[in-house]
Amino acid sequence: MGMGMGMATDGRLGQIGPQSSELIPAKQLPAPRLGNVIVGGPGKADFKIFRFSMIVPGLRYLLLLLLTHDDAVDLKTTTPDIPAEIIQHVKKSFHKSTDEAHFHQENDTQCLTYLPLQEPGDSRRPATKGILKTAPPFTAYHDPAELDQITTLSNGVRVATEALPGHFSGIGVYIDAGSRYENEYLRGCSHIMDRLAFKSTENKTGDEMLEAIESLGGNIQCASSRESLMYQSATFNSAVPTTVALLAETIRNPKITDEEVEQQLQTAAYEIGEIWSKPELILPELVHLAAFKDNTLGNPLLCPQERLSEIDRNTIQAYRETFYRPERMVVAFAGVQHDVAVKLAEQHFGDMPKSAPLLSQTGAETSLESESSESSSESASFSTPASPPQKPSTLVSRIPFFKNLSTSASKNASVQHTPYFNPLELHQPSHYTGGFLALPPLPPPISPMMPALTHIHLAFEALPISSPDIYALATLQTLLGGGGSFSAGGPGKGMYSRLYTNVLNQHGWVESCMAFNHSYTDSGLFGISSSCSPSRAIHMLDVMCRELQNLTLETGFSSLSITEVNRAKNQLRSQLLMNLESRMVELEDLGRQVQVHGRKVGVREMCKKIEELTVKDLRRVAKQVVGGLIQNKGSGSGSPTVVLQEGQEEGTVLRRLDWDDIQERIARWKLGRR
Repeated sequence: MGMGMGMATDGRLGQIGPQSSELIPAKQLPAPRLGNVIVGGPGKADFKIFRFSMIVPGLRYLLLLLLTHDDAVDLKTTTPDIPAEIIQHVKKSFHKSTDEAHFHQENDTQCLTYLPLQEPGDSRRPATKGILKTAPPFTAYHDPAELDQITTLSNGVRVATEALPGHFSGIGVYIDAGSRYENEYLRGCSHIMDRLAFKSTENKTGDEMLEAIESLGGNIQCASSRESLMYQSATFNSAVPTTVALLAETIRNPKITDEEVEQQLQTAAYEIGEIWSKPELILPELVHLAAFKDNTLGNPLLCPQERLSEIDRNTIQAYRETFYRPERMVVAFAGVQHDVAVKLAEQHFGDMPKSAPLLSQTGAETSLESESSESSSESASFSTPASPPQKPSTLVSRIPFFKNLSTSASKNASVQHTPYFNPLELHQPSHYTGGFLALPPLPPPISPMMPALTHIHLAFEALPISSPDIYALATLQTLLGGGGSFSAGGPGKGMYSRLYTNVLNQHGWVESCMAFNHSYTDSGLFGISSSCSPSRAIHMLDVMCRELQNLTLETGFSSLSITEVNRAKNQLRSQLLMNLESRMVELEDLGRQVQVHGRKVGVREMCKKIEELTVKDLRRVAKQVVGGLIQNKGSGSGSPTVVLQEGQEEGTVLRRLDWDDIQERIARWKLGRR
């Protein structure tokens, strides 16, 4: 390559000459590291090393586009900040070299090498001695999903692999469990279970287990969510068998002593107190509680305080017997060859007894094709009776530290008041109710330098993760964007998103405003969260409604434009590709997708679906979501969900907002159903 683009040490766009091999230290730039890419042409002098984390965002994005798109992509439109001649030069060199592309090791860093065309008989190949036998050769035009393989063991355990090479491998065990499946007896156990991981087992004491984990030198963890319990580790390739053995031991043979359970209950009590003291942490949890009142996704992710005294060793064992079954497990490997992974999984999980057919598979294993066909039939069979007069939520009335909460579903929202389902009936669809939940006012800040704030969350039922429109919804979230008023912004940081340009940059009384999107196997939540001056709370609600309504407009200055939609699509693709460079993210993505879809949706497939989105697609999905028109399996009410915690200013008494006033204002903006 005759001339390359680089970043000068003072942050300016500079030039790298034909013979230069100078690299800028990675710590000078904040961009995520994506490895070394060597781009070559017909001669040795054309070799140049581009560190993705050391290139200006425009050129980095150009290289990402070349990796994920075909020749039909208009690079001049998608990367307008890069001169046309540079685009043509990079593209030409890129395509000349892809036939000889493969991985090798350089400076102890995984690299993607594009070799120049070789003379006949030339047997030059980069050294590969440092690579563990974990993956086959891989070329630039291959989608990582092409390396994915899934095998189901005789007892129902699914083994999934994505054999991308690297110094580290990822191993994870994903269990279809979580707070949405808990009944009254098991309430809060998911929160405690992840804290009981890697304690004493039948073969190791707690200290021995801790010592074995620390000797691996990697990253090992356990986390619970609403729909999954995840045991994950990133470790050296040579330690993969040891790591699988440790994961299997803590999952299958934990001792779970009374002392360990009591210790983790005390830890959970402290953690609950800390989270409840921070509105930015607890309010998203309460949004779920109000949106899915007394069912499934509305079950608390945090263990309720009154349950801490009721959970014991027997409760934990009952939880394990219900969910720790082979047909509910996915064992995922990232960077390990499939045959090796299957042998390890068979060795450590293959002798788990197959469960009785009473425990039916959940919607998590429904494929994209069967999801749509099952949705209509299940929606028809899941009827919701007329709602009796609204009663306080049984969960809300026991929320720790707060006894004077008020909650109410919308006037016509139907709430199914049925006994808690049997633990084996795990196919119950989540039923969106919508509603309002108000927390007691926050006292004035102790420090006069800290502003008093009112926190508002506005949400609507959204799409499940298996919906083909999930990409449009994710693009809408990126387009809205947002953040804090003192966010360290800049190019590529979302400073041109709607919530920055229309809200944070226009109203000095707004402390934060951002869009959120939570997707689950059969439902979801989409909306905006904000913090503002207490005297501006009702105005803040109007601003949030205005921004959501603008997504649905057909014409006008505030309607969606091609430019901002393309920008949001580019940002979403870039975030997707950069996040998947993390071994732990790649691993979780593989394991959870096999749980949800029964297969891995490839990066190229996702990028293609994002690229195909149009302004009409985004407008159509926005109308469905904020208009309360989503039709999921649970036949939701379509009503809005609002969670509010007002702040108090010193020497000021403000009128409290009530649900009727809030509903009236939301209805004026033609959002949701009443």
